[in-house]
Amino acid sequence: MNPVVVVHGGGASHISKDRKELVRQGIIRAATAGYNILKEGGSAVDAVEGAVTVLEDDPEFNAGCGSVLNVNGEVEMDASIMDGKDLSSGAVSAVRCIANPIKLARLVMEKTPHCFLTDRGAAEFAAAMGVPAVPREQLITDRNRKRLEKEKCEKHAHKPDQQKNLGTVGAVALDSKGNVAYATSTGGIVNKMVGRVGDTPCIGAGGYADNDIGAVSTTGHGESILKVNLARLTLFHVEQGKTLEEAADVSLGYMKSKLKGLGGVILVNKAGDWAVKWTSESMPWAVAKDGRLHSGIDLNKTSVTDLP
Repeated sequence: MNPVVVVHGGGASHISKDRKELVRQGIIRAATAGYNILKEGGSAVDAVEGAVTVLEDDPEFNAGCGSVLNVNGEVEMDASIMDGKDLSSGAVSAVRCIANPIKLARLVMEKTPHCFLTDRGAAEFAAAMGVPAVPREQLITDRNRKRLEKEKCEKHAHKPDQQKNLGTVGAVALDSKGNVAYATSTGGIVNKMVGRVGDTPCIGAGGYADNDIGAVSTTGHGESILKVNLARLTLFHVEQGKTLEEAADVSLGYMKSKLKGLGGVILVNKAGDWAVKWTSESMPWAVAKDGRLHSGIDLNKTSVTDLP
């Protein structure tokens, strides 16, 4: 079985020219990290956790350090992870002062009888597991402080555009044993109410993995994704015999026509097929397979290079 890893850096309305190269480098770094884990015999779960950790640590992406700020100017993060081998799942929401929520989600999956911990309980569990707390300032970037100010000004002027609030990071992978997994992580949406939770930590919305069908990670307008259960909906279409690309198109099209919700999905199946699709303006993505790296940000612009 030839391993594959696919990563996304979130649906976006517009990525400025000066950020585009940083975003491209970050997404390629994440895909390469995940692929190296697979090449060394690591599991699909190891690979998606590793890839997402790279993106959480990169301030250009809305997850971990670089997460957007809530109405009080604070970071509250959500993440989930799932193993397609046995449907094991772990998720956390509204976590603060933790560098890598995806690692905490994996600990929930492996060290508790539960699937999902939130806020204070998640923080207490993190401390019990020896996960170091980081100062909240360490996760906040100047760019996100400015974004919050801008959003508050615009909110007073007119209804905010949901197109702006699409940032998430995610990964799906197939390992050499034929197992698939997904991981998704986010800081949520700018100027959100305290305690708002979107699709990212919700199994079936923010992602899903089942060896018999495939793995998917989603990004986009969280409330819309929750309402259509985007990840599981996409895999349902795969179960019905559609190709990965067809399934992605149909489910994203349904969310757009029903709710005007925009977003994107990345998919992989046990045969090693993969797909990346989005309805937002752009979505940074990268795929590592067979020693080749495919990547892109905008529609119809893909580059293919050899992996180092």
